[in-house]
Amino acid sequence: MATPKPDHIMRIASGYAISRALLSAVGMGIYTRLADGPMTLDEIMAEYGLLRRPAMDFFDLLVSVDLMGRDGDGEGARYHNTDATAVFLDRNKPGYIGGVLELWDQRNYRFWENLTEAMQTGKAQSETKQADASFFEALYSDPVRLEAFMDAMNGASLRNFQTLAKAFPFERYQTLTDIGGADALLSRSVAAAHPHLRCKSFDLPPVTEIAARKISATGLAEQVEAVAGDFFADPLPEADIITMGMILHDWNLERKKLLVKKVYDTLPKDGVFIVIEALIDGRRRSNTFGLFMSLNMLMELGDAFDFTGEEFFGWCREAGFSNFETIPLDGPSSAAIAYK
Repeated sequence: MATPKPDHIMRIASGYAISRALLSAVGMGIYTRLADGPMTLDEIMAEYGLLRRPAMDFFDLLVSVDLMGRDGDGEGARYHNTDATAVFLDRNKPGYIGGVLELWDQRNYRFWENLTEAMQTGKAQSETKQADASFFEALYSDPVRLEAFMDAMNGASLRNFQTLAKAFPFERYQTLTDIGGADALLSRSVAAAHPHLRCKSFDLPPVTEIAARKISATGLAEQVEAVAGDFFADPLPEADIITMGMILHDWNLERKKLLVKKVYDTLPKDGVFIVIEALIDGRRRSNTFGLFMSLNMLMELGDAFDFTGEEFFGWCREAGFSNFETIPLDGPSSAAIAYK
């Protein structure tokens, strides 16, 4: 038996610094700037007002974990994007996923200082910890912050929605309602791939105003409609397919089950319920991102959590659904599908 080494422990324990460095680089817009061409350390220092030694250590740390490229060594070396950072961390590229990283940079990162307290109390550690309003009440009361939040979420969701549009046989159905549709990204993605499909994006009034504008700008007004309502208080718009993209994990078990039952009661015979989430693997051993997101829901909302496909299908079976399948999407995410 090999003698244990501490390398893995130390690599994970120091990971907070690598995460912080990446979030800082995204927040500073470094990757977007490097899209214009490689830069020397002196050029970066001058543009961003950085000191030499910490700047050198900062960028070389990113190089060491393949989050930045560098041509040459020492004086005159030039830093540049990697293939991946050029695609996903340049704000001007359609594949930009940095919006959610910017959000984590600006707010979420500091909440994790109180992880032990959150596990002991079950209470959120976000801004709502010291406020009377819930996370969503505070978010929806500020139109600028609301739209910025949706843009951040879009970067993390776009590839999942586009993959779903290709992977699921939407050609067999005529109508779709996306619950908690935000700016209608899921509806727009699916509608663009399936011109026959008529979609409704259902969310609260402040959101549907933004969604209507995005729908019009993408030329999909004949296919996609933004419908205002509260998915707990109001009837859900009827459709052959009802979807929820990263919505169900926002709620506690009681509300999760309530939503699942409400979807079942709304769907017609042979209707379909699709949720898109970073489903935790059944043995809870491998989907690190799904487990991270579940703890992130604790930090944000208190009693919210992510879940396994088996848990979701159990709630669906309890509501009356009879057949189930899972479609892998982008990276750690999947579509869990229940058929009525």
